[in-house]
Amino acid sequence: MSLLHLLFSVLTLFLSLTFISSSSANSEPASAQTLEIKPEIINPKLPPSPKSLSTSKKFEGSSNLVNLKYHMGPVLSSSPINVYIIWYGRWAAHQQLIIKDFLHSISPTTASATKTVAEWWKTVALYTDQTGANVSRNLLVAGEYSDHRYSQGTHLTRLSVQQVIANAVRSAPFPIDHKNGVYLILTSVDVTMQDFCRAVCGFHYFTFPSLVGYTLPYAWIGNSGKQCPEVCAYPFAVPGYMAGGGPGELRPPNGDVGVDGMISVIGHELAELSSNPLINAWYAGEDPTAPTEIGDLCEGLYGTGGGGGYIGQVMRDREGKTFNMYGKNGRKFLVQWVWSPVLKACSGPNALD
Repeated sequence: MSLLHLLFSVLTLFLSLTFISSSSANSEPASAQTLEIKPEIINPKLPPSPKSLSTSKKFEGSSNLVNLKYHMGPVLSSSPINVYIIWYGRWAAHQQLIIKDFLHSISPTTASATKTVAEWWKTVALYTDQTGANVSRNLLVAGEYSDHRYSQGTHLTRLSVQQVIANAVRSAPFPIDHKNGVYLILTSVDVTMQDFCRAVCGFHYFTFPSLVGYTLPYAWIGNSGKQCPEVCAYPFAVPGYMAGGGPGELRPPNGDVGVDGMISVIGHELAELSSNPLINAWYAGEDPTAPTEIGDLCEGLYGTGGGGGYIGQVMRDREGKTFNMYGKNGRKFLVQWVWSPVLKACSGPNALD
């Protein structure tokens, strides 16, 4: 082999090795970027939610501690469950869209997605009435009404909220639906409610015929964004006494502390409203005026390993936003678990065991 050929061969080998080395180096960021698509699994320890049950009453695992009984009343088994939304106060369009995307995510889809809101609702649909009919898996937003003029003022009570429903069904395009319908009263950030922040973040009951004309199941949930986010939008806000001395709040998945906090409360109340619409179906305890229901049993639990100050294993995306289930239109939500009558434990779609 001539010296010229030898030099050419060495040069060719050097260039080949340089190319391979360069390709390997360039491929590393691409690999890392691909891995970042998968959300990080975290289980943050936060101070207990001021509205949550004590640790001893969360009943995460043992059925021996929970005496959940069926009291022979109806569940919402007619399909679909018609939800009529009453927007009380002033609402931004993007806030309404977040809430409606969550409600639309409850019904099952043909896609084989996992960790979804529809999967979460499957646990609620395990509850049956005395005929064996299950809570419906389908939910439809059947109508909306805007009470933007605050017909009952900016402070509501448990009685005046029923007057809000009465005004809506008299003037709104949606009907009085006492067979398949539930009424969802959502109050804006500037509206106060009897016991709001102090004892409740939301509640459900049924209307009195003397006020509304019919017995209609309903739920009320308020936007706590400016009133008590550390209570009703937890864990997207934490109590002030933790400032500088403990873990910080988690980032909300849709960028709105008040509304993202409402999503879990809406889920909580809808689950209980569907399994105990007239306060005579599924609940624990002997007092129907203060029942412990399927959402109450799992207050503050969002994933596997929850309890004792931990919310459970949830997901965090590349933007640092925390969630535990996926919804329609690319949405992500953080929603508390509910009690499963089959597992005799709190359950959610993001369970790891």
